[in-house]
Amino acid sequence: MKKYFKRIAIFSSKRDKRVNQITLQLVEILKNLNLDVLIPDSSSFSKKLHLKRYKDEYILKNADLLVSVGGDGTLLSSARKFGSNGLPLLGINLGNLGFLTDIAPDELTNSINEVILGRFKEDERILLKASIVGSSEENIALNEVVIHSGTVAQLIEYELFLNGEFVFRQKADGLILSTSTGSTAYSLSGNGPIVHPEVKAITLLPMFPHSLNATPLIVDENTIIKMKIVGKRKAKLSLDSHNFMSLNLDDEVQISKTSQSVKLIHPETHNFFSACRTKLGWSLGLSNTKET
Repeated sequence: MKKYFKRIAIFSSKRDKRVNQITLQLVEILKNLNLDVLIPDSSSFSKKLHLKRYKDEYILKNADLLVSVGGDGTLLSSARKFGSNGLPLLGINLGNLGFLTDIAPDELTNSINEVILGRFKEDERILLKASIVGSSEENIALNEVVIHSGTVAQLIEYELFLNGEFVFRQKADGLILSTSTGSTAYSLSGNGPIVHPEVKAITLLPMFPHSLNATPLIVDENTIIKMKIVGKRKAKLSLDSHNFMSLNLDDEVQISKTSQSVKLIHPETHNFFSACRTKLGWSLGLSNTKET
């Protein structure tokens, strides 16, 4: 049968024995399918595995699928390095929740075979970009952009503008701006809404606001968001809990959707609501019934 993918890159940002074991198993599966296996230089795999490595630029030009081995954190790293440049991503879940990584290790052989033969689902997820107004530095996030005090139990004060229109001035520990993808990540821990991946939106969730009237706000994904740091305290900016920048008083941060997107590959059996039931404990204590 025709193979849909032929040159497969394998990446992980985790360093542990289980990652190495699963990677060797994956390499064996792919080579038995007569596929080319490419290992990026930036991968964390032990050198004892004796895997030939290639520069990340080579991977982007030559691979047609990247398999991320680890948890959602590893896939977020894969998205920044490779997915944002057009390389489709498939996740093997060695983490806990794993909303972005679909394949369990005990399903590896069958799932990889199915995907390689073209039996899979795919969807595109938006990326957010954030920059300090007046600075040329720009960073991207798949899950969320967070502006926070950087210190426990300290409030910052900021003004929020949407498409140039003033919305409110607020004191809070910070603000989480998440994509639909990120609604099941950090935002969820702050009681933010779960947003289906097909909903094209950005959620703005205040962190411990100094107000009884503060609620999450959901806006269109094409909204241009601007925050200005006011008051007396400086703040921090983080993206996917990875890139961190310091914000000074009167700094303005602009957040918007990028022109790039990330393409995620899923097994045909993938279902968002099934993942919610399994990973978030929906329907606990109830019989396993299906409605039509």
